[in-house]
Amino acid sequence: MSQSLVNQDNEKLNKTKSTEIEKPLFAQRFRGYFPVVIDVETAGFNAQTDALLEIAASVLNLDAQTGQLSIDETIQFNVNPFEGANLEPKALEFTGIDPTNPLRGAVDEDEALKTLFKLVRKKMKLAGCQRAIIVAHNAAFDLGFLNAATTRCKIKRSPFHAFVSFDTTTLAGLALGQTVLAKACEAAKIDFNNSEAHSALYDTEKTAELFCHIVNKWRDLGGWPLASTPLEEE
Repeated sequence: MSQSLVNQDNEKLNKTKSTEIEKPLFAQRFRGYFPVVIDVETAGFNAQTDALLEIAASVLNLDAQTGQLSIDETIQFNVNPFEGANLEPKALEFTGIDPTNPLRGAVDEDEALKTLFKLVRKKMKLAGCQRAIIVAHNAAFDLGFLNAATTRCKIKRSPFHAFVSFDTTTLAGLALGQTVLAKACEAAKIDFNNSEAHSALYDTEKTAELFCHIVNKWRDLGGWPLASTPLEEE
């Protein structure tokens, strides 16, 4: 390779590094993804047929000075079952949710999702990120219900990646040796009240605290930002 081509490659590399440095810290941390912690409570396990009854989401903040991740804001909705939705009695008994209770102040799926997506897009833009990514405990379950509700409401543009997720079950298993949310929080010394569990709001905030704990601990141990090797520095 000629020296001129080498110089051109070095210039491109330097421009790329300069662009990365100029990006907000949040945009650098998760490859442009904006993690949003979500929990849903449902009337069964089938996202296509069973009702979505509650959804909560915590958006996060990454401090530019300390590099610490923390909860920025949490919103929650009680949701009316969609027309024709299945309501499994055992699921309702487990969550303690009565979908017919008028005091729930429930809204339709369409209103809940559009309000959530508006908040996510606003925070995502401020963070300099390009796409949101769901963070959840057993994330495939929550993402499945989120995607199904998005399709039912004919919302064409969701801010969330359709299939990529951060699963705190896996992360906690790696970092803390626990996969159950309550036990993982206990291992991380995060207060957890079992009597409040299985509400979307409570589980979302505890999952968010757990995710922040793991990400921050990884940083404290020197895991991010990754140290450059001598070859990379050259």
